[in-house]
Amino acid sequence: MIVVLFGPPGSGKGTQAARIAALTGMVHVSTGDMLRAEVARGSDLGREAQPIMQSGALVPDELMVRIIERRLAEADAAEHGVLLDGFPRTLPQAAALDAMLTRNHQAVGRVVYLEVAEGVVRERILRRAATEGRSDDTATAFVERMRVYQRDTAPILEHYRASGVLVDQVDGSPPIDEVTEQIRALLAGPAAPDAGRAAPSSPAASTRS
Repeated sequence: MIVVLFGPPGSGKGTQAARIAALTGMVHVSTGDMLRAEVARGSDLGREAQPIMQSGALVPDELMVRIIERRLAEADAAEHGVLLDGFPRTLPQAAALDAMLTRNHQAVGRVVYLEVAEGVVRERILRRAATEGRSDDTATAFVERMRVYQRDTAPILEHYRASGVLVDQVDGSPPIDEVTEQIRALLAGPAAPDAGRAAPSSPAASTRS
């Protein structure tokens, strides 16, 4: 199964994907981690991506599609299923992912949407900047990242709902363990056609504090 873990910056996608992967054996595929590793290595890809990431903008779709397609072709992804964290982030990426999976007789099976108010995610991101020193976690970058999220990323929820993909909404504000249990229970349960399709019709509005 291919699961897209979806939410605004700072909603806990990376944390929850890692925890769910550890509990279920699914493969956690984080585009952010992959890109930051390239930056740390000083590769050509890292040098190309670093200023884009620091500004809060999105890495070009063509580049992200190539990274994800290569990763999904690896044996562990095919065997254990995948949690996609940070991809797709634009409608063209979602369409490219759909086309890529169709070519391989696959499809996104589920979307888990972490809903967290903007004020909460801003506080989380600035706290993370202080403790982890991530260069893309500044107050200025956060404003741009939220603007890009509302414009380019939030509409993906409606894309999946219109495509008939099950969209489960999870409150991402409680303590980490509680959120993990919500997601684990959803993924362990049956994927009925209309079950859990609670994502708001206007996802951009749901992130306002």
